[in-house]
Amino acid sequence: MPLGYDGKLYILAFDHRGSFQKKMFGIEGDPTPEQTERIADAKRLIFEGMLEAVNRGAEPGATGVLVDEQFGSDIPERAKQHGLKLAMPVEKSGQDEFDFQYGDEFGAHIEEFDPDFSKVLVRYNPGGDSEVNEAQLERLLRLSNWLHENDRKFLFELLVPATDEQLAAVDGDTERYDTELRPELMRLAIEAVQNFTIEVDIWKIEGVDERSDAAMLAEQARSGEGREGVVCVVLGRGASTEKVEQWLQAAAPVEGFVGFAIGRSIWWDALKGFLDGGLGRDAAASQIADNYLHFIRVYERQAVTQ
Repeated sequence: MPLGYDGKLYILAFDHRGSFQKKMFGIEGDPTPEQTERIADAKRLIFEGMLEAVNRGAEPGATGVLVDEQFGSDIPERAKQHGLKLAMPVEKSGQDEFDFQYGDEFGAHIEEFDPDFSKVLVRYNPGGDSEVNEAQLERLLRLSNWLHENDRKFLFELLVPATDEQLAAVDGDTERYDTELRPELMRLAIEAVQNFTIEVDIWKIEGVDERSDAAMLAEQARSGEGREGVVCVVLGRGASTEKVEQWLQAAAPVEGFVGFAIGRSIWWDALKGFLDGGLGRDAAASQIADNYLHFIRVYERQAVTQ
């Protein structure tokens, strides 16, 4: 199976686990069965928003959901029934260093749910701890080899958090880090992964403000023999609507970008409103659909007109 992906891809991401139960529900440690069901129902509400978006015109073949096994309940099966793309995480939640959620059984879990894309979230800074970086790359190579030996697609979510030294170099200004340092560090991180012979089909990457930076990242993602079809999607990082719009507008006209994988920026406020009692279930789902469709319009308007 050749590397990469052919077509548009607009993913609604709600595979959050540890951070979701803590920040949305205030639950520490392992949730009880009752708490697990409450969290699962919240995720079903997010999925209801996705189904409304499809009913209102979102193209099923380009529409995807990224949802976890722990709290996803019947969502993976329902996504397939509706012809949506399904992505599921492989990584253990709430860790700075990538490791497998299910240890040596990761392959069995992938085969059981049979997602279109297996996703990892990896925090990797080329200037960070070299031993941690090396350990992550070793595990990621194992996953990459297994996925491609089994004709499966690899969705790689790359986060490049600043080191203390990098942040000090921009006077502690995180916006300056994002603008001045992060784009090149992201390119170097992608290059390091590639040099380790880890093969990625879709890079899910943090947004950049400048189109030239998006072009640089897409070029790196496709550099090397056999990577001509590798693509990128923009993640939301829980940012404001205005910031996400800026990132989408920078990436959409660039060859090699095919869409987005956005989560909290789409559903957080609506879900919070429902859980607090200020929004009814249908109204919350409708708001999620509104936000999802809005970002598709922003992306496609820029992709078409530029």
